[in-house]
Amino acid sequence: MSLPLENSMRPRDGSLAEGVDAAIDSALADKRLVGTVVLIARNGELIYRRAAGLADRENAAAMQEDAIFRLASITKPIVTIATMRLVEQGRIGLEDPITKWLPDFKPRLPDGSEAVIRIRHLLTHTSGLGYTFAEEQDGPYHRAGVSDGLDTPGLSLADNLKRLGSAPLLFPPGEGWQYSLAMDVLGGIIEKETGGALGDAVAELVMKPLGLSDTAFSVRDRSRLAAAYMNGASEPERMGDDALVPILDGVIRFAPDRIFDPASYHSGGAGMAGTASDVLAILETMRKSGAPLLSADTVKTMMADQAGGHMQALQAGFGFGYGWSVVIDPVAAQAPFSVGTIKWGGVYGHSWFVDPQKKLTVVALTNTTLEGMWGQFTIDLRDAIYAAL
Repeated sequence: MSLPLENSMRPRDGSLAEGVDAAIDSALADKRLVGTVVLIARNGELIYRRAAGLADRENAAAMQEDAIFRLASITKPIVTIATMRLVEQGRIGLEDPITKWLPDFKPRLPDGSEAVIRIRHLLTHTSGLGYTFAEEQDGPYHRAGVSDGLDTPGLSLADNLKRLGSAPLLFPPGEGWQYSLAMDVLGGIIEKETGGALGDAVAELVMKPLGLSDTAFSVRDRSRLAAAYMNGASEPERMGDDALVPILDGVIRFAPDRIFDPASYHSGGAGMAGTASDVLAILETMRKSGAPLLSADTVKTMMADQAGGHMQALQAGFGFGYGWSVVIDPVAAQAPFSVGTIKWGGVYGHSWFVDPQKKLTVVALTNTTLEGMWGQFTIDLRDAIYAAL
């Protein structure tokens, strides 16, 4: 299902190629990125592709187009698609309470009262759950030892859910928006429903129907895995076993080798690794109305704001559908995207967007946190693309 990436197919079409090349070259020259793979498709055809920089700086290994990256939150839309397949099959209901599968997972409101979290709350990050990185160092998630799915190799999902469930909800389900570990909870629900590991369910529900094999909760070819780097004072620093990266008002803890530990739970929000071509194939499937994975009606629902406007209060011009943010008002968002564009990223250094109106899909995977997720590179890349359309 993936688009072809033969060496003979590297389109260099005028201003788009020049602008995108300039964005990439500037980020590499300024030592903001170590390496990247950028793929751009329009109307189903690959109009730009490039692997640039280094996959492993210390070993002088050039970036390759088939490089495997730790995907972080690019995992979320993939697990969301798996969930929606189960919804279409009638095995999971959007209004179902999550206690149907996880009877012991009952986080309470700050006043101690009970709350009902439903599947749709998890999909839209309106459940009242949060992330450890988003709270202060003495917050309840830190005190409970909650993992954000990027650290703590060997931790089981049952243990992490126990920790997460002991912390109070941030707000009543459905009454706010907070980026969260909701997709990790949903991963546990998928495991209960299917009777196997989340990775097996995702493979059967998403990867195999599209003929994809490089994207999973493990790395099958370590020689292709890009090293992980983080923003540094003068150049990116290679991540160690317990890397700490400041983000917003908190700190994200990374353990890059977590994915090699088979005892680590399959994080539905951050646990996969994969290639740019696989991610492009999945997103293109959604842009083209979902077949063979989902119905057009389901994809339409996923690509509309389902968060009740709560995200717009936090990020002007954006809503949140199922699996990604949705551009509601490009003027308010101060971005050139069309209305209905979906987008998100991954904290290991990735960004992507799909503009259905322009039939455009862009995937930019890098090995550099946080520049590759929301740094100047992402703005330069976006602006170069739209300037050429």
